[in-house]
Amino acid sequence: MSSTKPAMRDALVAAAFQLFLERGYEQTTVDDIVTLAGVGRRSFFRYFPSKEDVVFPDHERCLADMTAFLAASDPGCDPLERVCEAVRLVLRMYTENPTFSVQRYRLTKQVPGLRAYELSVVWRYERSFAEYLRGRLKGLHDGTLRADVIAAAVAAAHNNALRSWLRSDGQGDAEEAVEHALGYVQAAFGAAGAPAADAPPEDVVVIVSRRGAPLWRVVQEIESTLDGD
Repeated sequence: MSSTKPAMRDALVAAAFQLFLERGYEQTTVDDIVTLAGVGRRSFFRYFPSKEDVVFPDHERCLADMTAFLAASDPGCDPLERVCEAVRLVLRMYTENPTFSVQRYRLTKQVPGLRAYELSVVWRYERSFAEYLRGRLKGLHDGTLRADVIAAAVAAAHNNALRSWLRSDGQGDAEEAVEHALGYVQAAFGAAGAPAADAPPEDVVVIVSRRGAPLWRVVQEIESTLDGD
């Protein structure tokens, strides 16, 4: 039974996209999809609440996996790096099936309703990042603001690189492009996801010397102090 369900689900997705490409999204009905897939209408709605959902069959699973990944984080890990690792899970969802991902990208560009749906999905990913970061940055100055800004930056960096890859019909190295984009976020927010102002101050050496003391004496005192560390 467990192997039959994914097979039926995949058959519905394949039938839907075949019809979308042949007839267009608006001209294809749920009845058309189930007829081509050879299943009943009830079977469609068992897997997909609406026709829009069949275009994004993998996002719910990916969102659940990513949220669980963040929830299982070690308290001592770098929160920014953890969110970057989480967004890489989203990238893999796209790169596992480049042909399907490119077809979906083209379809969403043609149908405003699907574009709006996709943006709502992106917002849910971003919200998951933000909720995790809020918990990790709680107590810091502007912790909630930082969490929201970092979450938006990670999502934007990922989406910018991903869309460039999709526009190229899945050519090139998507992972390399995303790593390059995430590098900007990591450089801006630092290792712990917090600006340098919150980093512990570096050691400062203060030397008090008599006015008019020879320079060699001042240098000697500085060296003596540093050697004492």
